[in-house]
Amino acid sequence: MSDVTDEDSVDQLGGALGDLHRVLRRRAVQRSGRAALPDAQVELLRLVQRRPGIGVKEVAERLGTAANTVSTLVGELTAAGLLHRDRDPADRRIVRLTLTDEARQRTAWYGRYRRDLLAAALDDLPEPDRRDLLAAAPALRRLADLMLGHPRADD
Repeated sequence: MSDVTDEDSVDQLGGALGDLHRVLRRRAVQRSGRAALPDAQVELLRLVQRRPGIGVKEVAERLGTAANTVSTLVGELTAAGLLHRDRDPADRRIVRLTLTDEARQRTAWYGRYRRDLLAAALDDLPEPDRRDLLAAAPALRRLADLMLGHPRADD
């Protein structure tokens, strides 16, 4: 642990981020009336949304999981009507992934709801807290990217 960070502060940050993720996810699922997708499926869908046409091998590398695990997730999401998998015309051994219209609609709805929920909660905070949280967003994104092991520049 460096001089800049102490264990209590790091624990508080981790706890707050975890709680925020859970409450956003829980409320979105409750509002949608649908069963929650497993986190691994959501991660895969979000990656494909950012990088349409990504291959299974690259998904596995970016998510830090085995290719056969990704293949299983792809099969489940394809069966659920949320993912298209198409052979690469240049190399038929490679499968390219894209979101279905339903997945794009669900993702857009979830994004709007999450923004609305966050905006309402931010409005209830004192102005200095709101300003600090919004200013911290780029640093939190860089932290997440660093922990994922890849830069955000090309995502």
